[in-house]
Amino acid sequence: MNGERGLAVGRGRGLSAGVGIYRILSRRYTRPFLTPVRTAHGPWAEREGVLVRLADEAGRVGFGEASPIAWFGTGTAEEAAERVAAMGEWVEENAVTAVIAEGGPVGFAFATAWADLRGEGVGAGGHESLPVAALLPAGRGVLVALDGLLDAGFRTFKWKVGVGEEADEMALLDDVLGKLPEAAKLRLDANGAWSMRVATRWLARAAERPIEFIEQPIAADARGAEDALRGLAGDFPTVIGLDESLATAGDVAKWRGLGWSGVWVVKPTLWGDPARVAADLRAARADVVFSSALETAIGMKAALRMAFGWTEGRRALGFGVGPLFKERVLNGPAPAPFLRREDVERINGEAAWNALN
Repeated sequence: MNGERGLAVGRGRGLSAGVGIYRILSRRYTRPFLTPVRTAHGPWAEREGVLVRLADEAGRVGFGEASPIAWFGTGTAEEAAERVAAMGEWVEENAVTAVIAEGGPVGFAFATAWADLRGEGVGAGGHESLPVAALLPAGRGVLVALDGLLDAGFRTFKWKVGVGEEADEMALLDDVLGKLPEAAKLRLDANGAWSMRVATRWLARAAERPIEFIEQPIAADARGAEDALRGLAGDFPTVIGLDESLATAGDVAKWRGLGWSGVWVVKPTLWGDPARVAADLRAARADVVFSSALETAIGMKAALRMAFGWTEGRRALGFGVGPLFKERVLNGPAPAPFLRREDVERINGEAAWNALN
């Protein structure tokens, strides 16, 4: 439908003259991962979410993605689909800005679709390239995977722990570190699987080893988690990163108030309007790692645009996760030791949208 005819239809449905009118289309998706991801929450076999297509009366189009993770407390894909459907097909600009203000995955979808529609990329002053951390599989497969990734040039790695037996994983830790060249960095991600006692043992072990940081050692919803995480950060030299504890943009204000000085692992697709999130992180003087929520190419492009526009630090991106899906156009850039701005801008949102037709 062209812009003129669409505008006429929109006005015919009772929308006001003299204001911006937008057409919303959406597609709910469920896609299996090529390889299930093993985490402390169990195997993760498929991704669910909602793609949004936003068009204005001039015929410009932008794409966004709402891809919540239920165990992060950001809702479900079904709830996201219902929220998008409740907006209707034709809306005025204030309806778009209102849903963006709500934040969360749906707010992110509309904020980034609107920015995409207006042709807003990384912008001046952003990075031209950023290092990428490769995701290592849990268990003994880590050693085989590590060989190939080292040969490919990766020098920062993230290893999922808290999945197998503690003694086995601790023994594997030294095997992994033994394979790494001197300049390489290793992150450990427990996904909140450890008890306080287990976390203490791991941090004591990590204190004697070159670990970049340990991500979410205890569960975000454990009793007294905030005090426990701050206590661990103060008692051991290894840096701690928050992940599940940062489920929403509102958690930034909470942890800023608590004086958190560790790493902030940020999954932009879960949080809402990237501009507001970036402002909150700057106010917190946050040491940020931008990370994938295993979204499709549409969400990944928007999240990476935020990462490339962040000039307050340059830790390796947590986007060494692909390819995730069978359909090539649903995947972001192929994992590589460095990701370039041009690789991000080359992602084709329309092709990903069409693949789910």
